[in-house]
This record gives sequence, C-alpha cells and structure tokens, in this order.
Amino acid sequence: MKNLFSNIKGDAFGGITAGIVALPLALAFGVSSGLGPSAGLYGAIFICFFASMLGGTNTQISGPTAPMTAVTMVIVAGIVAANEGDVNKALPYILAVFLLAGLMQVSLGALGLGKYIRYIPYPVVSGFMTAIGLIIIITQVLPILGYYPKEDTEFVNEFKPQAEEVILENILKEEAGEDILVLEDFKETINRADQVSEADILKESQTLAANEASGVIGAVKMMPRAFQNINWLELILALATIFIIYGFKRITTAVPSTLVALIVVSGVAYGFGMGYRPIEEIPSGLPLPKMEVFTQFSLSSITPYIFTALTLALLGAIDSLLTSVVADNMTKTKHKPNKELVGQGIGNSIAAFFGGIPGAGATIRTVVNIQSGGKTKLSGMIAGLLLLVILLALGPVASKIPAAVLAGILITVGIGVMDYKGIKAIPNLPRDAKIGPFKVSAEVIIMIVVMLLATFWNLVYAVGIGLVIAALMFMKKIGDETAKRSDVKALKHEKYWEDEKNFPERLKEEVFIKHIKGPLFFGSTSDFHSLAGQIPKTASAVIIRLDRMQYMDQSGLYAMEDVLQELQKKNGTIVLFVGLLDQPRYMMERIDIIPDLISENQIFDTFKECTDWIKENIKDSH
Repeated sequence: MKNLFSNIKGDAFGGITAGIVALPLALAFGVSSGLGPSAGLYGAIFICFFASMLGGTNTQISGPTAPMTAVTMVIVAGIVAANEGDVNKALPYILAVFLLAGLMQVSLGALGLGKYIRYIPYPVVSGFMTAIGLIIIITQVLPILGYYPKEDTEFVNEFKPQAEEVILENILKEEAGEDILVLEDFKETINRADQVSEADILKESQTLAANEASGVIGAVKMMPRAFQNINWLELILALATIFIIYGFKRITTAVPSTLVALIVVSGVAYGFGMGYRPIEEIPSGLPLPKMEVFTQFSLSSITPYIFTALTLALLGAIDSLLTSVVADNMTKTKHKPNKELVGQGIGNSIAAFFGGIPGAGATIRTVVNIQSGGKTKLSGMIAGLLLLVILLALGPVASKIPAAVLAGILITVGIGVMDYKGIKAIPNLPRDAKIGPFKVSAEVIIMIVVMLLATFWNLVYAVGIGLVIAALMFMKKIGDETAKRSDVKALKHEKYWEDEKNFPERLKEEVFIKHIKGPLFFGSTSDFHSLAGQIPKTASAVIIRLDRMQYMDQSGLYAMEDVLQELQKKNGTIVLFVGLLDQPRYMMERIDIIPDLISENQIFDTFKECTDWIKENIKDSH
C-alpha cells in the first residue's frame, strides 16, 4: 500500500492524461463493436481499474483495443444474427462469451502459461495486426459516407420476399414446437400469418439487409450504393476529424489530438445546429449489473463460440503482454506475465458482467501514462475512475457526439494499428521456400495468408491456419537442416569428429558412423528412416553418435525402433550407441529399446571406449 501512494502526483497526472486519451477511443470502439458507445465506455472503466489493480504491470493502462474490438465485432454480429437481429435478445449470450473469455484469461495466468505467449511467430502477429487495420478502415467507409443500409428503403425492400420466408419458417417452427400438425391444421398457420404486420416484415427485412452489409465483404459490396448516396455533412465531419487528428500532432503532442478533434468537431456541429447523426444515447447513472448473463444463460447458445472466446482470451493475452514489454523497456522494470493475465481476465469478466466490451493492455495509453509521470498501479486505477466520473457527469453531453466523428477516429486507429515494420521488411526477407518454380519467403507467405484470411474470411481461423503453416514450415526447415548435417557415409568419406581421427584404417569398411546433430523429432524422422537402406552389405557394425541429440519425441522414438529392428535383420548388423543423453535414454527405456534391441554393453560414454570394443569384437573381413 505504501508503494501504491509513493508517486501520487505523477500517477494522478499520468492517470488523468491516459483517461482523457482513452475516452474517444472507448466510445469509438463501442460503436464499432455493434453494442453502442456505452458498452465501450463501461469496458474501459472496469478493465482499466481492475486490470491495473490486480495485474502484473505497474504502469499498464487497459481498455478496449482495435484487435479485441475486431474479434468482438465478429462475435456480436454472429450472435445477433442468430437471435433474429435483436441486440437485446442476443445480449445475454454475447456477454456470456465475453465473461467466458475473461475466465479463460484468468485460467491461463493461474496455470502459468503467460510465459509461452511470446512463442507465437511474428509473421502471424504481423498479418493479424495489418488485417485488423484493414477491417476497421473498410467497415468504417460506410459510416464516413453517412450511409446506413438499414435506412436505405430501396435496398431494404429487396429483402421483403426473403423476410416473409423467414417469418413463415418461424411460424412453422413454433407450430412444430407446440405439436401442431401443419398439413392437418393449415388454418392455424394462415391465422398466425395474418397476424404478421408490415412493420414485422420491415423489421425482418432491415435485419437481413444489415446482415448482408456486415463485415468487410458486406461493406465492399455496399460501397457502390454508398457512393451514390453520400451524406456530405457526415463526410465533411469525418474528414475534419481525421485532418485535426493528424494536423494537431504537428503542432503539439502535449494534448491528445484525438480528444481535440472530438471536442472541436462535435462542438462546431452541435453549436451551429447541423443536422448530423448523433451516436446512440449513453445511459446516465452508474452502470448496472446484467444479471441476465446468468439468468438467461444457455450453454447451447454459446457452445459455437467457445473457440472464439478462447481466441479472444489469447488475443487479449498477447496484446497485453506485448504492451507490458513496451512498459518494461520504458521504465526499466520487469512485469509478471501470469499475474498480468489474471488481472486482465478479472477486468474483462467484471466488464462483461456490467455490459462492457472486452479489452487488453493498450500500448499508446500506457506510453502516455508513463510519459506523463505514472509509475504505479494507482495511475491506471485513476484513469478508470476518471472515465466513471465522465460517464456520470457528462453522459448526456457525450450522447450529442456525431457518429461521423467516431468513424473518423476509427479510421486513424485502423491506419495506426497496421504493422508497417513487417510490411516494409517484405522485400528484404530471405526467399527460403518454393512454390512451383518460384522462390518465396516463408515468413511473407504466412503474413499474407493470415492477413487475407483474417480480412476477408474469419479472424479466428486465420490465426489458427497461420500457426499451423508456421509450425509446418518451421518443422520442414529444422528437418532439412538436421538431415543436411547428419548424412550417413562410410567413415573414410565423412568429415571426422576430433575423437575419430585415430580410428583403425583396416576397419573403415566394416564400421559405419551415423552422426545425429540435433533433436530426433517428427520433423526429421523421414530422413532418419532411410538410415538402414544406406548401410552397405560390407558393414557389420554401425556406430550412432548421440552426443548432440539432446531431445527425442515419440515420433523419433518409434523411428529409432524401426531402424534398429531393420539393421538387426540385415546381416545381423551390430548397433552401438555413443554419448547417449538422459532424455533420449529415458524415452528408449520406456518402450524397452534398451535393453531389448540395444543392451547396456552396446552403450558407451565416449568414442574411445567404443573404439576399444570395436577392436576386440569386429574383424577385418574386406
């Protein structure tokens, strides 16, 4: 507690500054998620406060971030579509998924898995971050142009036949649930159909229209209509916001340019009574718990999203721990990764319970906090409390913010979140893989595949496919290198190891040596399998040097067993081990390779001991 209040002045200034920076982003991310600005603000308040208080990075400022919001957008759109386009009906299930993601983060930290997050390959992260930027930019083009598909009457009317079909299907499902035989009691179906109003059909048509225009592909398909129906006021407000955000930074960075753009453009639009489109109304008063997360919980409704929740949890973990590394570099401290994950998970769980969207450690906000004097967890807690005060005191005022302003802010966020470092490196990366006749960079391929799949298909699957491709390419590379360095040759043709120079010349046709220089694992077993076939009939003994084989997995173990059995069948070739290390020995003892195939008197600690045995037991027959 003493350390918490050791830097009150710096922490207060850092927390207030970071909170001010977080405000417009929280509102914008809330709108982008599909749950409204209040959800973004609630998420920022609770995640910021509790992740700071319980996390493992003293100066970290947490809240909704671009990557987390992009995945959140997918979850919200999917669950809303499955609930007849009704956000209120879908909300309990959406928040249940968010809560599950938070609990998964707590579990990751409690199980001590935080240190393993850093092993995710950079090309996967780079492709994902660039995709996030593209998703945000493309999906915000329609709001910037002031075009909303649900309000385009001509477009909505195209979905009326489909809407009537959906409504009829729902009627038939209701009747089936009530054990009404439709064909025997068709009058009941007609009666229920007669009760469907034009308003019901319009609402369903709007839902279908919104679904058709959702996501990147939907936004791209709608752009021709959007450009034919530009709302010039909305476009001017958005462009003014973008201009101020980039322009004000050239004047000074002491005041957040995003906040300046928000206040100036909103103030002018409101002050001059422009007929702009405001954001959704932010409820006044304290955030209230959403008990329906538990009372209306349905496992079947969130089961399809369990993997997505895990992705959300992992993404939040990566996002947060990368920011923790940045904070460490700036403050010369060391964060506690597992504690940080527990704090982030608790923050996200509480935010979900109050209707907030999930978030993670935010790099820009953390840097602002440190540069403004923040040094302890108190700074992040103050930032969260400031956002709560703003909600209570300025909620009605914030509800007057133009939607186009937040769309403009999101465009700048999308531009900023893309990984330009990775993109710039593309021409310089080594071309170490082949696709047909073309030589390409494996890392560039991974980056582009993840970027394209994440942008135009599915964020979750893109990361999974990227990890699989990266793992396969890594295994092939390691396997190739291992095979390249461990060819099977007659001793007189192979490059000697230092302790092999004095091997008897007369026995060099009878004795062959296999050098294994690296792990024997599933990526290198195919080359090892060929060992038996490479040994000529002149050989009566094979020495396998294992001094540099530190590790053997199950695939390598069975490959070793197969090779030993084949060598023994082939003219009774004697196999000798030299320098067998602890882990491979343990593995071979588990399935009785030792002593059934290789007895203890065939295992030697040094090559000299093995040579002495060879001299006594192997005859020169060639």
